[in-house]
Formats: sequence, C-alpha cells, structure tokens
Amino acid sequence: MTTHDPAPPSAGDNQLREAFQLFSETSERLTEAYEELQGQVARLSAELAVANGELARRERLSILGEVAAKLAHQLRTPLATALLYVGHLARPTLNETDRVRFAEKTLTRLHYLERLIQDMLSFVKGQQGQLARFSVHDLADEVWQAIEPQASLLDVHLALDKSGPDVMLEADRQALQGALINLLENAVQASRSGGRVQFGVATGGAVVVFNVADEGRGISDPDRERLFEPFFTTRSEGSGLGLAIVKQTADAHRGWIEVQSEPGRGSTFTLYIPESGTAEESGETHG
Repeated sequence: MTTHDPAPPSAGDNQLREAFQLFSETSERLTEAYEELQGQVARLSAELAVANGELARRERLSILGEVAAKLAHQLRTPLATALLYVGHLARPTLNETDRVRFAEKTLTRLHYLERLIQDMLSFVKGQQGQLARFSVHDLADEVWQAIEPQASLLDVHLALDKSGPDVMLEADRQALQGALINLLENAVQASRSGGRVQFGVATGGAVVVFNVADEGRGISDPDRERLFEPFFTTRSEGSGLGLAIVKQTADAHRGWIEVQSEPGRGSTFTLYIPESGTAEESGETHG
C-alpha cells in the first residue's frame, strides 16, 4: 500500500491563515475599543450629573461623542474591503496566484485597521501608563530605530541629533515613545523621495526639547489651525488621531507642542517636556 505525505502548505495558505488570525485579533481589539468608549461615556455622564458646570469634562464628553459618531465611518471602508478580499479567498476555484494576491491585500487592509483601532484606544483611554525613570538619549535611539526602516523604504534620510547631556526623565515612556513615533511617521510620509527628516533632542534646560523637521509639502494656515483636532487629517489613509494623541501626551506631562510650517518648504514640530515634571498619575488629559 502506497502512502503519500501531505503536501506542504503553500504561500497562499500561510497568508490566508495569517489573515484570518489577524482578522480575529483585530475584531477583539475593536470590541475592546467600543467597550472602553462606552465606559468612558458612562463615567463622564455620571460625573457631569454630580458636578454640573465642569466645562472641561463637558468638552471631553463632547469629544467622546464625536469619537462614537465617527468610529463606524473610520472603520467601515477598511473592514468592508478586507471582508471583500476574504470572500474572494473562500472561492474554491481560485488559483494559487490570485490566492496569494488576495491574501496580501487582506493583510494590508487588516494591518491598517489594526493601527486605526490602536490609535482609537490610545485616544479614548488617554495617557494612563506607568511612570518610569529612563534615559532621554535611550528613548531617542529607540524611536529612531523604530522609524529608520520605514524611512529607508521610502528613500528618506533620517538623521538623529542629540545635543546636551543625557538626563533621566520621569514620565510615561510608552506614551512619549508613541508620540514621537507619530511625529516622525508623519514627517517621513510627508517627505519626497530623497528628502531628509531631522530628529533632534536637546537637554540642559528646564525642559527636554524633541524636534522633528521635514522638507515636505508643508501645511496651509487653515489646516495648521485644525492639526490637533480629533479625526482631522490631510492624508488619504490617516486616522486623524495621531496628532491628537501627541497633544494628549504633551498635556499629560505638563508640556506643550509647537508647529512651524510653510507650504512647499516643510514643517517642524517641537515637543517640550519639563525635566522636573512628571506625567499626571490620574491619566486625565485635556484637549
């Protein structure tokens, strides 16, 4: 009797399994985001009932209402596209070439959806991470290493400039890292092929100064006024939450962010974090 070993899984089969696994994980994260949003609205509604006239909390509740209203709109297109591709993958007559192509397209949409949900969770939860003491220069190195592969892929030169002595900062490291990565991703994506992005960190004064400068298309005056509004974006595939999260991070650490830009000549974002200050342990932010 002749036996046959099972054929090894094809590239398309592996990508299909990866796509379904990512789809399952993304669905769980979406449920988490929705439940967190519901909890935030319920808590803030109760607080408003007890303490009428707290303008800041009313503004926060209003923003969360906007999050709820726009959540479906932001997720509908990538989710519908991913489902369409999954439907193609389920066709029994699909050849291997098309299977690989649709699996790749599915993964691309799901990765985008995953990033969108992560931004949503970060914005809705606010900055609630643990405080830690860490080296400012180590943080800058980590952020540079995280972005450099993406910059290289887009043929953008990413330079890191550390001036002043290394200092220990007590802050929410993950939140600061995420804010800086958001700024650098925006700068890299705004740059032309062959362009340059300068990432600088300066210490020695009362604040640590993080500077991200690009040579991209710049930002118009009307757009600059809305940059930190939730869901405002000038990119075709942007959540519109990246810069809102950056501002949340700055506020939570009693810092601030400034923008200089000229259409056609690039933009510079500067994040200031007090050396002696610490992130707010309550996790409450404004903005």
